[in-house]
Amino acid sequence: MPNNEELKKKYDAVIIGSGGTGLTAALQARGLGLNVVVLEKNGKTGGNTNRASSGMNASESLVQLNKGIIDNNRDFYEETLKGGGLLNDRAMLKYFVRHSAIAISWLMKYGVRLTDLTITGGMSRKRAHRPGSMEPVGFYLTSRLTTQVKKQGVNIFTNARVTKLLQDSKGKVNGVVVDTDDGEKTIKAQAVLLATGGFGASKEIIKKYRPDLVDYKTTNQPGATGDGLKLAKNVGAQLMQMNFIQVHPTANTDNPHVYLIGEGLRGEGAILVNKSGQRFVNELSTRKIVSDAITSLHEDGAYLIFDSGVRGHFAAVEFYDHIGLVKHGDNLADLAKEIGVDPANLKTTVADWNKAIESHKDKEFGRTTGMDRAIDRGPYYAIHIHPAIHYTMGGIHINTETQVLDTNGNVIKGLYAAGEVSGGLHGNNRIGGNSIAETVIFGRQAGIQMAKFVRENK
Repeated sequence: MPNNEELKKKYDAVIIGSGGTGLTAALQARGLGLNVVVLEKNGKTGGNTNRASSGMNASESLVQLNKGIIDNNRDFYEETLKGGGLLNDRAMLKYFVRHSAIAISWLMKYGVRLTDLTITGGMSRKRAHRPGSMEPVGFYLTSRLTTQVKKQGVNIFTNARVTKLLQDSKGKVNGVVVDTDDGEKTIKAQAVLLATGGFGASKEIIKKYRPDLVDYKTTNQPGATGDGLKLAKNVGAQLMQMNFIQVHPTANTDNPHVYLIGEGLRGEGAILVNKSGQRFVNELSTRKIVSDAITSLHEDGAYLIFDSGVRGHFAAVEFYDHIGLVKHGDNLADLAKEIGVDPANLKTTVADWNKAIESHKDKEFGRTTGMDRAIDRGPYYAIHIHPAIHYTMGGIHINTETQVLDTNGNVIKGLYAAGEVSGGLHGNNRIGGNSIAETVIFGRQAGIQMAKFVRENK
């Protein structure tokens, strides 16, 4: 990383945050000729994006066609709208869906090749694009984008916390104040992008909007404390849907560090069982439905059950196993003993599930996706899971051009926001695979719109 002494006093655009949104915006803005800097408060780049493990949703992509999947934007739009309780910003959602396939192709140009597909809850087709190696999508994306951003001559400064947005006499945002290892600095800019992520690790903000969730553990990295929301609010920005906080159904919370167990594992065929060794929900319903079903058991969470075949299609399991989250059994009876569930019930549950796979009809819970393979190849595996705070759907009110709106609905000139810091796209429940898509689609849009604004105001 460059030394803080190299931080200039003026740039065309300042990007705050180095997750998927900030890195994408930096790459796109630089490609359009802007002099850009990325400021990151943490000691390393990537933010929450580093923790994403399932994929990046897109419809009508070339990758889908290459795999023989015929998809359409209308279904993607309707299913996301339904998943969000019909509370999504329709214009934002329309832009998102229409620009999803091109975002996959744009990433290919920079060596980010998401050539494999899986499925997530609430979707009817395989839309979650991931690396061919099936490794977790988040770190794969941020590590490659970081390399590309630096290659294009953009500096990323870590341990650089923005404490204030600056405005001129007409209210246009024209710079930032930043705390660095060398003290406080002022940087002037034509445009500023808030790409600071959500507030899933802020007990203070969660307590304010959702006191019922304040004791839940979180899958978020410790820096997800809503800094961008505070910066925006201080210049009159409107915050929206702040009570919409997503609880992810499958997180391992048995250790001080909470680990998200990616939805792609269920997408590849894992099932959920209770303490009796029985299924209790359609595992690929929306996150809200599955989380509520687990909480309603009142049984200290539930277990994900899968076999070697499923494991072979979800590379993140290797990491989960390496850190000790995966229980093993040569057969189902051994596994049941290992996790303390009824062996006869577990055997029956898996046998019934395999019959459902064969007939492609889950009579019990109506599951229709993630049924590509039976659970019949030992060894067998289990991961103990609980719901945990995962994502904050609410945030800064923006329009489709990523411009920030004030409390009267007017544009705050020079200020942009994209990614989890913004609100409206997801409604009251985010579909798995849509957050990575949002970072790239609206990160690109922010880069484009900042370039347009700078050109018009030179």
